[in-house]
Amino acid sequence: MSVEIWTILIVGLSFLVYLYIGWQSRVKDSKGFFVADQGIPSIANGAATAADWMSAASFISMAGLISFMGYDGSIYLMGWTGGYVLLALLLAPYLRKFGKYTVPDFVGDRYYSNVARLVAVVAAIFVSLTYVAGQMRGVGIVFSRFLQVDINTGVIIGMVIVGFFAVLGGMKGITWTQVAQYVILIIAYLIPAIALAVLLTGNPIPQFAFTFSDIADKLNQIQVDLGFAQYTQPFVNKPMLDVLFVTIALMVGTAGLPHVIVRFYTVPDVRSARFSAGWALLFIAILYTTAPALSMFARYNLINSLHNHTVEEVRQLDWANKWERTKLLAFEDKNGDGRLQLTPKKDTNEITIDRDIIVLATPEIAKLAPWVIALVAAGGLAAALSTASGLLLVISSSIAHDVYYRIVDPGASEQKRLFVGRLMVGLSLVGAGYFGVNPPGFVGEVVAFAFGLAASSFFPAIILGIFDKRTNKEGAIAGMVTGLIFTTAYIVGVKFGGMPPWFFGVSPEGIGTVGMLLNLVVTLVVSRLTPPPPAEIQALVEDLRSPDIEETQSIRAMH
Repeated sequence: MSVEIWTILIVGLSFLVYLYIGWQSRVKDSKGFFVADQGIPSIANGAATAADWMSAASFISMAGLISFMGYDGSIYLMGWTGGYVLLALLLAPYLRKFGKYTVPDFVGDRYYSNVARLVAVVAAIFVSLTYVAGQMRGVGIVFSRFLQVDINTGVIIGMVIVGFFAVLGGMKGITWTQVAQYVILIIAYLIPAIALAVLLTGNPIPQFAFTFSDIADKLNQIQVDLGFAQYTQPFVNKPMLDVLFVTIALMVGTAGLPHVIVRFYTVPDVRSARFSAGWALLFIAILYTTAPALSMFARYNLINSLHNHTVEEVRQLDWANKWERTKLLAFEDKNGDGRLQLTPKKDTNEITIDRDIIVLATPEIAKLAPWVIALVAAGGLAAALSTASGLLLVISSSIAHDVYYRIVDPGASEQKRLFVGRLMVGLSLVGAGYFGVNPPGFVGEVVAFAFGLAASSFFPAIILGIFDKRTNKEGAIAGMVTGLIFTTAYIVGVKFGGMPPWFFGVSPEGIGTVGMLLNLVVTLVVSRLTPPPPAEIQALVEDLRSPDIEETQSIRAMH
């Protein structure tokens, strides 16, 4: 069977599974809709967290970025994994103990202010919409190539699928769907990596093949021969300061992502939150330790398949023809010699490759079985849809729970709260679809912006809200507003307004670190210049950091 037939079968089957889970998980109250009745087992929540966190950026774009950036692409590995460790160890247990539904809920109650709550709502929506843009672009890319449909049509199909299980089941439907999506995406990621490891090195374990073979030396030599820097040479594509700032922004941005944080509210207790964080870290590590190997294998394979081949030879390749039709791969024989050259200079380079196709195209380039190629397509969709669903619920809960229920109509019935939540999911889907059709950049780039916005808005408010009882509402509000405005203005100005990166050459992806530091300083200074929080809030913070008696007894009993 052809790749297209296999793709229709595997993607269709996976979609049926998602729809079935969504129908079986439909909920009738707001607690089920927003936090899955707080009854998700630790290991299932760990898998759902991993799927929620490993978005289209992780599955589709990250290996592509590393393939093109080489050593400097490690910022995504270090930043995203380091950030999850920071979240799991430093924040998640305390946030779960606080017992609220959402991050704006935490901010609003901890800082005893509806203004702070509204600022957090705006930040959550801003971050989530930016992030979801990358997911919907990923959905469109997969559909446009593997099912030969228009990108816009692919985005609409993805919206319908996500909308079904998100509207019916809320967080409960999303959680159990994400468990299935994790299984699909990790299998889809590992099979091509293992196959390439065997083909290129003879070692079936990608991590060992990457570390203990001569593939890196071979690729370094090829890069030098073509005029590129060595693949493993540091600070070629980004200066050292920018590498540092992007890594920090991704780390603290991860720790402030509302759609990941809310996952720790879906488990029964604090102990379960800790265990689910550990499971998620294990599930995430499987993909993230494989990504550097897959990146190197893909780069090596891609150069050998395209460079110095004639235009006729390349256009006879079925995969190249189909990707060229998506306009994500382009060939131009600029010097008229009949052969295609891959060079670092734009005016002489004759092969243009979108970073987002690397993982999706690699199985075809390596001539793997059609069902493997189709499985990778299903994995890319699973990664994009799992994160998109979590983000849509954040937007929905921010408006339906944190604005409507907590501010506008505190006496709203369960039915009315559930209706508003579902309505907000539908409206959020429309916004997500728009960004999927009109994406502002590569999947990985767009997601990096979202992390920067989360870093500059949420992280200081959360970390100080837990560990500094003197931080008050005036400081938190001033800090969040300052960080969000500065970071947004810099990203928009540099990325879309032609403004030079004036802060020591730091890129838009890294400016969230500066925004976070500004937020932190402003929060601390304003808090010290204004009255301290009420005594009951300070006592709440003290209690938040004290060991839970039941949890301590449970742990002692285990030993």
